[in-house]
Amino acid sequence: MLTIRTAAEQDIPAILQVLEAGRGIMLSSGNLHQWPAGYPTEEMVRADIGPGYGKVMEQDGQVVAYFACIPSPDPTYSYIEGGAWLDDEKPYYVVHRIASFPHVHGVFAAMMSYLEGVTDNIRIDTHKDNKIMQGLLERFGFSYCGIIYLLNGAPRLAYQRLRG
Repeated sequence: MLTIRTAAEQDIPAILQVLEAGRGIMLSSGNLHQWPAGYPTEEMVRADIGPGYGKVMEQDGQVVAYFACIPSPDPTYSYIEGGAWLDDEKPYYVVHRIASFPHVHGVFAAMMSYLEGVTDNIRIDTHKDNKIMQGLLERFGFSYCGIIYLLNGAPRLAYQRLRG
C-alpha cells in the first residue's frame, strides 16, 4: 500500500534516487529530452520541501515516489497557446516532478486520490514525447488545453482537470 506524506529534508537522498529512476523510465520510453541529466536538481527539491509542497510516497516504510503539489499562480501558466484553460479564474494546484521507481505500481492513482483531498482544480504540463504521462492524464480525466512555455522557452503540453 502506498502512503503519502509531506517530504522532509532527510528524504532528499531518497527523492534524488527516485527522480533518477523516473528519468530512466522516461529515457527507456523514448522521452529523451524532458529531464536532462541532473534535472530535477537538489535545489529544486529543497525549494519544494521548504514550503511543504514536496510529497513522498512510501511503500513498506521506503520512499518509492515523489511529486510536488504547488498552489497557483504558476507564471508559466499565464500564457497558453492554441487553446485555453478550462477555468482561468479559480485557484489551482500544479503538479510537477512526478517520479517513481519502475517496480512501483499505482503511483498516479494514489497521487490523484491524495490531490482530490486538496483541490478540485489541477494543472499539469508534460513534454510532447512523454506518452506515458499523456496516457495517464487522459485516463484520469484531464483535458488537453494547449501549449505553455517554461521559463527557458521550452514548450509543454498543458492539461487541466476540474471537479465539481
